[in-house]
Amino acid sequence: MVCKQNKMITITILDQDYVRKDWLYDFESAGFADYFKFLARDMKKLGVSLRMERNREAGIRINSYADLLNVVKISSSADGITNQCVGHILGKSKNLDIQEDITVAVRRIAFAPETVAPDNEFRKVCHNCGCGC
Repeated sequence: MVCKQNKMITITILDQDYVRKDWLYDFESAGFADYFKFLARDMKKLGVSLRMERNREAGIRINSYADLLNVVKISSSADGITNQCVGHILGKSKNLDIQEDITVAVRRIAFAPETVAPDNEFRKVCHNCGCGC
């Protein structure tokens, strides 16, 4: 009997330097941990395993919501997607809700990776995050 392997997606959270406090989001909070557990459990039912990592050596200065989107990178080696920021994956955010945007980006990578623009496409929402947009 052959077991179907889950697709593995890694979410990497970069360090943040909040210049503007109105975009402050605590990725270390219990609220974010609970959100991630719920998302991981939900995606597992659909055949996708999520893993979260922290990269404290790379940081983003947060001046806008677009910068906040750049803090979160998503990778899926099965799809050839490495460290794409949520802003690159989504383009513009619909509701400026970081948890909603992460969920939409994860689902897009999981189920429609072909809809993500190539690395070399310019996206106005990205700012010096290093993802190559």
